[in-house]
Amino acid sequence: MSGKILAAAYDGVYELKFIGDVRLNISGAIDGFLERMFSDAEFKSVLVDLSEIDAIDSTSLGLLAKLSIEAGRRFDYVPTLVSTRPDVTRILLTMGFEDVFHIIDSPLSETAQLTELPRLAHTREDVLRSQIIDAHRTLMSMNARNEDTFKDLMAVLEEDVEAGSNSPPQAASL
Repeated sequence: MSGKILAAAYDGVYELKFIGDVRLNISGAIDGFLERMFSDAEFKSVLVDLSEIDAIDSTSLGLLAKLSIEAGRRFDYVPTLVSTRPDVTRILLTMGFEDVFHIIDSPLSETAQLTELPRLAHTREDVLRSQIIDAHRTLMSMNARNEDTFKDLMAVLEEDVEAGSNSPPQAASL
């Protein structure tokens, strides 16, 4: 199953729902949504629902970490993350997400009217590479384990940037 991201916003309350195989190719769709959310003077809360994902890559996890860190920095708010699958929850806990999210393992009884975030038809390679690097820097900043996990990938990505590589960027799959 290919992945998608659904979103809703109402009176400063935001919800994101990730479905299927959430990879780098759809992570770019979230950037504009996050910009709008963080510029909303009426911001009250954000909930991220991962209960229907099959897989999620490290770039997408980095974007989620960035979402939480920014919500804390800008609004002194800790988002809620729903993870009903033990394998996904294990990854989240291993990466330290319990430090930046309230993680709950119960499915939501009610959800907002969600619409799919549009996929970007084509993202420039330099923009994509920058998103990957930023997402992984965010993950690395969370704890020493993440830093050790992603240091080799970051070295390769940064080396490619310095060399002006034209090869497509790759994210670690979890």
